[in-house]
Amino acid sequence: MGFAVTAFLAIFVLIASGGLLLFYREAMLQRITEVINPSAKKKTLIGQLQDSGLSVGSLVEHFNSVIPKSQAEVGVIKARLIRAGYRTESTVKIFNGTKFLTPIAICALAWATGLYKLSPFFVYSCSLGLGFLVPDFVLGHKIKKRQSQIRKGLPDVLDLLVICIEAGLSLDQSVVRAAEELRFAQPQLCDELSVVVLEQRAGRPRDESWKHLAERTDVDAIRNLVSMLVQSEQFGTSIGKTLRTHSDTLRTKRVQQVEEAAAKTTIKLIFPLVFFIFPALFLVVLGPSVIIMMESFKTFFH
Repeated sequence: MGFAVTAFLAIFVLIASGGLLLFYREAMLQRITEVINPSAKKKTLIGQLQDSGLSVGSLVEHFNSVIPKSQAEVGVIKARLIRAGYRTESTVKIFNGTKFLTPIAICALAWATGLYKLSPFFVYSCSLGLGFLVPDFVLGHKIKKRQSQIRKGLPDVLDLLVICIEAGLSLDQSVVRAAEELRFAQPQLCDELSVVVLEQRAGRPRDESWKHLAERTDVDAIRNLVSMLVQSEQFGTSIGKTLRTHSDTLRTKRVQQVEEAAAKTTIKLIFPLVFFIFPALFLVVLGPSVIIMMESFKTFFH
């Protein structure tokens, strides 16, 4: 046990030393320059902290180089981050950095709480594995939550698009108006529609912009909507009727899902009834009778 703790502390010190050398390299070069050239302008403490990049984002980004990633893996991570709503370039570096810092933080927590005393090797191994997987689980949860919000808000956006199109606006103008009107009610979907508008203004064709929307969100309802819009544009059918039909279909599907979930409730209640409610009910109903019968048998045999 003592050897495992010593080994963990030694590894932690080596990693921390490497991180310090990595983070404070610019500050060390600045100090060496000031020693060589005393006439150089000295900076304040705040300026040195800013130059050394001591912020949470830069701290995590520095650890990104520790975990090598191929271009395919970076592309997959970037696609998942976009589906979660993170589009900046630094999000990939921050995500990779958290996958390096989280295991260290969990190991430090296990050491601080004394949990490692149960089994150092097992606890530290589980901490490292759990810390490496936690960022993926959190990102997956955010993706599912955002997709659910987009799926729920799509019928309302389609209704507003139908109203705008029937009022005489084009599809592009209707998308702009819907994104502006429902920005507070449906922020996730309106944000994606704003990206579609920006892509079209940048010169990208309409069908490609809508296909990129389906790829970014990865929602079945959005994919079906994009397919219907592309086919409607190719064959010259009414876009307003197409959107109205798709909106009614989505609402009908939502009602069917609610009814299906309600029908499954009776089956899901079997396990709580058998393992929790029935034993307590038997104890309350049959407990006194069993006690009386035991006392009667005692007096009978005595």
